[in-house]
Amino acid sequence: MTLAEDNGPERGGDDLLAAEYVLGVLAADERQIASRRIDTEAGFARLVDAWEAHFAPMADAYAAVEAPASAKAAIDRRLFASSVTTPAAPSIGLLGSLAFWRGLALAALAVFVALPLVNPPLPQPETSLVASLAADNSNVKYLAVYDAARHEVGLSLVSGERGAGKDFELWLIEGKNAPVSMGVIPAGQSARMAVTPAVQEKLAQGAVLAVSLEPAGGSPTGQPTGPVVAAGDLKGI
Repeated sequence: MTLAEDNGPERGGDDLLAAEYVLGVLAADERQIASRRIDTEAGFARLVDAWEAHFAPMADAYAAVEAPASAKAAIDRRLFASSVTTPAAPSIGLLGSLAFWRGLALAALAVFVALPLVNPPLPQPETSLVASLAADNSNVKYLAVYDAARHEVGLSLVSGERGAGKDFELWLIEGKNAPVSMGVIPAGQSARMAVTPAVQEKLAQGAVLAVSLEPAGGSPTGQPTGPVVAAGDLKGI
């Protein structure tokens, strides 16, 4: 379930819905509703524009890739090849015919070029994962984006405050294993946190992220000591 399903009048509801719309993690029916609101509600449309500008720098990490020129040639050949036949040359024997060997070579070349179209490359592993972090009876909402290429988690605070003498701490939760601290979340509306190699492997499998409220400086025990104020599953963008 996304936070769009919990989109009430509370602070951060529409803001987080707009962020999820931009990231493309909404279910189809939720996305249609959000799309209609963009067309009819100027305030919501401005939120979507703001989140698009916020996430735009993420694209800088990925180089543009163009399809090879051979792909178009193969498509043209398959769609527009002439069906006109030419008069047959005098037979000199199939295996001794130069036309036969030329035709066989051209057919082999066409198959070789067309193979990428029939068997496209396997998709690469997800390089970015996103999670909407929230919890019942808590106004703390974070949007988290894990960038595997940069080995970091980006966090945007949508709503909520940590309070004086307190810090938010980010945790990785994997099944029934003990939570693993990913560090104290820096204060501010947005933050970036480096991810260790051991945690990178777990995040790539789609673990759960959680935020707890801890004493200033983080948990003194290595495990959450305060309430979990937000949590959510990582999903591919």
